[in-house]
Amino acid sequence: MVETWNGANGFIFFGKGGEIASNRLEDQELAALSLHLLQNCLVYVNTLMLQRILSEPGWADRMAPEDWRALTPLLYAHVNPYGQFDPDLSRRIDFDRMAA
Repeated sequence: MVETWNGANGFIFFGKGGEIASNRLEDQELAALSLHLLQNCLVYVNTLMLQRILSEPGWADRMAPEDWRALTPLLYAHVNPYGQFDPDLSRRIDFDRMAA
């Protein structure tokens, strides 16, 4: 689990080689807080998508006990770190459409 967490951190905190390359306390704090925000967003969105998918009987029935133990919201293969982000704060994310 620690390896998965470190891999996700390395993926989302890719600028400057994933290092906090400043001696200024304010810059270090901003970098650490930004990483925590990205971590929380990744886990939150992935948890919602996993809940939606696993609420369908067909998927839940396919899960073996080993699959449940290995389930984690630290997935990031579907994330494009170089992509475009166009937030529309007037509407919510349609996770039902995304899971289909």
